[in-house]
Amino acid sequence: MTLEDCNNVTEFALLGLFEDPELRIPIGVLLIFAYSMIFLGNFTIIFVFSADSHLRSPMYIFLFNLSIIDITSSSNILPKLFNMLYTENNIISFAGCIAQMYIFVSLVLTELMLLTVMAYDRYVAICYPLNYSVLMRLRNCAGLSIASWVVGFLDTVGHAVLISKMSFWSDLPIDHFFCDISPLLMIACSDISVVEVLNYIEGVLLAFSSFLLILVSYIYIISSILKIKSAEGKHKAFSTCTSHLTCVIIYYGTIICLHVKPTSSYFPKLDKLFALVYVVLVPMLNPFIYCLKNKEVAKSLVNLKAKFFTKAL
Repeated sequence: MTLEDCNNVTEFALLGLFEDPELRIPIGVLLIFAYSMIFLGNFTIIFVFSADSHLRSPMYIFLFNLSIIDITSSSNILPKLFNMLYTENNIISFAGCIAQMYIFVSLVLTELMLLTVMAYDRYVAICYPLNYSVLMRLRNCAGLSIASWVVGFLDTVGHAVLISKMSFWSDLPIDHFFCDISPLLMIACSDISVVEVLNYIEGVLLAFSSFLLILVSYIYIISSILKIKSAEGKHKAFSTCTSHLTCVIIYYGTIICLHVKPTSSYFPKLDKLFALVYVVLVPMLNPFIYCLKNKEVAKSLVNLKAKFFTKAL
């Protein structure tokens, strides 16, 4: 390639998930099923929270926001992927690519902030139960939720602006099934050092510090749980944290593999797998891990079903 091939492109070609065309139909069917489950599970949480005033507790406020993130994140990527699989149209406009990248990374950071806030919620509930209603009143929870969204979407502006001003090799496709930072930088013919430095700063200031806050919270939580004398009390206290802890492990495991590394360490097949876990598996599992096996949510669903069924009659 020559310098003539390095220019301000107007569109990109995405290589997609798999090179084998025979996999398009079965993978597409599985993804449509997964997307339906993501939408149904998370929409159920949103609906139940909105309809049942008894669930206006801090935990459900955060889960409401998490469900919005899951639906939005999947909807940002999967419809275009369906189109690629069934029409073989793998072209995305430059503006569409930058927008997709911006929304994806912003939602990743918003979820990171939200999981940190949820760890703080569990810390207050277990370590300072008498002050919980004061420290985690609804106004504070709403403020923490809004702050998570603001930080997530403001922090990514720098990436979007810098990458949108870069030049790219016009003959090289993006070796991914959506627009993300690393695969985009791989085909850039401009200097990418500023964006990489920004990635490292973001990784230290947000990802690492958030993980550290979650870790410290759980050190105090576990310490408080061990002081509980009865085995039943210990189990009850720890059971309130298992759902959050499970999601934190899955979330950080995939995000660290996707973003907390230099561009030179980008391995398409492995990164696509981790991205698929984050975009499909995590949003699909979250409602089941958090809510749909929760007795309060199950009771609320039964009551709402009875209420609407009675009205219909």
